This record gives sequence, C-alpha cells and structure tokens, in this order.
Amino acid sequence: MEDHKPWALISEVGEQGYIKEFTDLLEQHFHIICHKDFLKKFLVHGPKIQAMMMFKGIPAAEPSLLRLLPLLKVIAGVGAGIDHLDLPYISSLGVKVTNTPGVVSDATADIAMGLLLASARRIVEGHQIVVDPNVTFLHRNLMGVEVTGSTLGIIGMGQIGSKIAQRGKGFDMKILYHNRNRRSVEDEEAVGANYRENMDDLLKESDFVMLAVNLTPETTGLISHRELSLMKPTATLVNISRGLVVDQDALIDALQSGTIRASALDVTHPEPLPRDHPLLGLPNVLITPHIGTNTTATIRKMVLKMLDNALAVLNGQVIPNEVKPK
Repeated sequence: MEDHKPWALISEVGEQGYIKEFTDLLEQHFHIICHKDFLKKFLVHGPKIQAMMMFKGIPAAEPSLLRLLPLLKVIAGVGAGIDHLDLPYISSLGVKVTNTPGVVSDATADIAMGLLLASARRIVEGHQIVVDPNVTFLHRNLMGVEVTGSTLGIIGMGQIGSKIAQRGKGFDMKILYHNRNRRSVEDEEAVGANYRENMDDLLKESDFVMLAVNLTPETTGLISHRELSLMKPTATLVNISRGLVVDQDALIDALQSGTIRASALDVTHPEPLPRDHPLLGLPNVLITPHIGTNTTATIRKMVLKMLDNALAVLNGQVIPNEVKPK
C-alpha cells in the first residue's frame, strides 16, 4: 500500500514550513518531497508529483515550477486567500486549486482583537518598560484608550469580519460595517452591526477601523491618503487582511503627522519589511509577522482540510473547497 501513495510537493519542514507533527499527517496519505530537495533532482521527481501542498504561498505556483510537473492535478493551499495564484493560468493546465476557508476565521478574529487591545492599551510598551534593566520605577502615565463602548468599524464582513464583530460585541462596542453586499437582518442583529453603504461614513465614525477584506484589484490600495484623512485623529487602523490593501507610504505619513493615533498590523508588504523600513521605527505602530492563523489547533484543521481537498481531486470525488477562476 505504501508504494501506491501519490507524491506531493511541499515547502519544507521547519521554521519556513510545516512542523513535524503536520508532515506526519501528510505522510499518512502521500510520499512528500520538500521544494529544495525536489529542485536538486527535478527530472527524477517532476513526473511523479500529482499534488502541490502550498503552505502560506510556498512553494510559489510559478510557471517555471509548474512546467516541471506534467502530472500535477491539484494545488491544495491552506487559508482562504488566493491572491497569490494565477487561477486562469493554472486552470488552463488542467490543475485544480483548493483552499481552506472557514477554519481560519476564529483564530484570525482572535489576533484581530488581540492587536486592537494591545494597541489601545499599549501592552507591548508596558512589557518593554517592565523588563528594561534600567527602569527603577514603574510609569503611571502610560495611558491608553478605552475599548469598551467604543466604535468598531469593520471593512469586509465575511466569515472573519463576522467573527470579529462577535468579539467586539463582547466588549460592548458599537459595530459598524461596510461590505460589497449588505448582510441579512438576522446576521446584523446577531452581532448588533450597523451597515454603512458609504465606506467614508464608517471611517469618519469609527474609533477602530478593522480591515478584513480579500485582496483583489478593487481592494488594492483601498486605504490611502484620502481615506486616512477621514479618520478621527484618535482612531486606530488594524489590518489583518493583506499588506497591499493599505498604501504604506500614506500610512507612515498619517502616523507621523498625527492624522490617526496608531496602527496595528498583522500583514505588510513585503513580508518581512526591509530592516530600515520607516514603519519599523514608529512608536505608534504594532506589527506581528502574519500569525493570524498560527495556533496548533487551527493549523491542524487547515492541514486536514487541505488533505481532504487534495485526496478528493486525486480520487475523482466531489471537491469540498475548489476555487475556480472567475
């Protein structure tokens, strides 16, 4: 039975890829080979690969790689985002694409609220003061802003946006949202959300603006100089979507000039930022390294769903989470 397992290409095992626990799951169903090992003997391994298991965009589905995989049937990714994939091109090769929506929503909403709270209450700064070996007394003037009762404006009310709204409701926040399509009355009432058809109105009213949109041509640069100028000077911008949704030069200007109070980001462009990037030196910015889904339980669920999708393609079954070009 071992010899009949299909072959899959993965990124790597370790800091830049899968932890061992999750490669064990893959190896129950596939022979796996890491990208760097594959490249050493691509003429040997290329004709065997039927599945590419893409973890956080790696291995990149570039034409130069795909041309080496004549039997490839599926690119199975983790997470919901597909902005890194050329779906029409991949489809033209007869290759299916799958993702893992849904399972990422809770963990991503948790990091969204974590960033909001950490920025509002200056938690990281407080920690730095406490561990500073030169500190001889504790500052009492490290003042933050109130979260309870404030207004949270969510741009992008999909599964993740809705989960963020649920968490905001737990803090007695007033929930505003802007979305391409208005949610049902039942969905709005479940989280106490109020629709703003015009995004400008949401920006003007919110104490915290939360970006939870997919990256598309329409959302690239969605937040730039004009949009930031509409926000309150006491407001905070939180981005857990994609770095390119925000014009980072405009954000730097807004943070330096006091146009907005602060920003908290789980995503940037590129990732990581160059070590001399201005965002890294601003005191009113909090940045985490794109860890929205990084919990053991969530990654496990993502890998299992990725496996289900890949095996469904190879076995000619109904594909649970196929992504088709529009």
